[in-house]
Amino acid sequence: MTTDIRLAFAHPEERSLASASTDPRDRISLRDHVVEVEIGAFQKERGHKQRVMFNVVVEVRPVTAPLNDDVDRILSYDRITEAIAAELAAERLNLLETLAERVAERILAEPQAMRAFVRIEKLDIGPYKLGVEIVRSRAEVPLRVIGQDGEEAAVHPLVVHLDNAAIAAPDLSTRIDSILARGVPVIFTLGLPDLPRPQTGHRPTQRRVDLLAIEQNAWSLAARDPRCVVVATRTEIDWAIKRGQSVVWAPSKMVLDAVDGPKSADPVALALWLAETMAARGILVHGNVAVPAGSRVPVERA
Repeated sequence: MTTDIRLAFAHPEERSLASASTDPRDRISLRDHVVEVEIGAFQKERGHKQRVMFNVVVEVRPVTAPLNDDVDRILSYDRITEAIAAELAAERLNLLETLAERVAERILAEPQAMRAFVRIEKLDIGPYKLGVEIVRSRAEVPLRVIGQDGEEAAVHPLVVHLDNAAIAAPDLSTRIDSILARGVPVIFTLGLPDLPRPQTGHRPTQRRVDLLAIEQNAWSLAARDPRCVVVATRTEIDWAIKRGQSVVWAPSKMVLDAVDGPKSADPVALALWLAETMAARGILVHGNVAVPAGSRVPVERA
């Protein structure tokens, strides 16, 4: 077996050593961490959990100051398992590739972390393991906004809920100009269209019908203004807002995949949930719509 093939199946720690740079780095590792989780793109993988095994190696900057046996001076192993647990709790995913990307990104948000090797394998598909492995470095992590003090700062978007009258208004473009003039990334959310839609008489299927109807409205808005780009995933939203761009939310995927998401398709409740999920600075509501009490983000009426 050639060295390249052997390394392809070697533990991430051995691959880390083989591809190390000349700069000295320390390494911490997590081996054979098994959790049960619902994941997978196929229908047979929905509704039940399967065992998934994680092997992770993180290259970290060497500590130059004395450690003094102080756990706060190092990247704790707990940060790796916490990164895995946080991403598994965020939403149900179809792909191991997506999960690996998110775990690596969360780990690389730690100041000491420089490079992360993440291998994830499904153990219950057959008499073998099926998995993916990725390598990500700090330079590949999406950039955060640099504040006026030169420090990295989180981006807090504004969620703007448009009713149907606002979408159809002749001055829609002017309204959007005014909203974007605030100088923050905007996520537009929409209500149900003023059109008949199927009534299933069954709550779970009606919820899906209503979510798809909201997405019809999203595409109608996109047709009226080219700045209204429709997105469906958290990854797309993150990518856009970190670059100061604005988007229109198509809610089906995020809502249906959420581990502890909204149970109805009420448009304003969905907008509030998204605002809380994205740590939005606030939500701007257009139209005479009822806003549920208890929002954890400021609510402003247009």
